[in-house]
Amino acid sequence: MLLTKECDYGLRIIRALGDGEKKTVKVICEQEFVPYKYAYKILKKLQKAGLVNNKLGPDGGYISAKPLTDFSLYDVVNAVDERLFITECLRSDNDCPRNTESAPCKVHKELTRLQALLIAEVKSKSIAEVMGQ
Repeated sequence: MLLTKECDYGLRIIRALGDGEKKTVKVICEQEFVPYKYAYKILKKLQKAGLVNNKLGPDGGYISAKPLTDFSLYDVVNAVDERLFITECLRSDNDCPRNTESAPCKVHKELTRLQALLIAEVKSKSIAEVMGQ
């Protein structure tokens, strides 16, 4: 499973905001050991996906846009990364000479099946369930 460091940090950020309290980037980074250089970029992606909201100004900060029961690990991964893949082989832009229409690759077929199972599992629980809430 190709989970990037950014994805890991995105999950940590969501965990930090899981209590429903508004938090500054500094507090999020200190609480979850997320480097500042990644935090703003990831928060922007989470905000674009509708998972967090940002309040500007001196009393500003970030807050979860909806209850943790309303989205899954998949939603966070999909917001931060373009898509969850177990291998680069499954990317639509990957032209593998061993997997053609006239000669489909049996390994590719099995990896596609496993990919579908992985995505179904990652979607199966809400963030709240994962966190035991």
